[in-house]
Amino acid sequence: MGNNKKLKQKIVLKGIVASPGIVQGRVRLIKSPKDILAAKKEEIIITPFLNPDFITLLKKNGQIKGIVTNEGGATCHAAILAREFKIPYIAGAEKATKMLKNNMDIILDGEKGTVYEI
Repeated sequence: MGNNKKLKQKIVLKGIVASPGIVQGRVRLIKSPKDILAAKKEEIIITPFLNPDFITLLKKNGQIKGIVTNEGGATCHAAILAREFKIPYIAGAEKATKMLKNNMDIILDGEKGTVYEI
């Protein structure tokens, strides 16, 4: 992803960097931990919050590309686990579950805490 391409991307959300990394993928909205089983490796999950149950299911299901939550922060337990599994994670993006829709293509920039629509 070159600088020129990045300049053309629309910023959709900003949040707190909880686990660094830059990934591109499709959105999968998750409302409860059991919904995570439907997520695929190429998807970025969007959820109101992330608790340890989600991380356990992520580990069993295989590694998804990234995570964005409405709540949370850089020092929450979920952020620590996301860093351990090397999953880019943006926390505290308050309107993530309202702004992002299933199957949207996005870039999650975990280095800056920014989500871009493609």
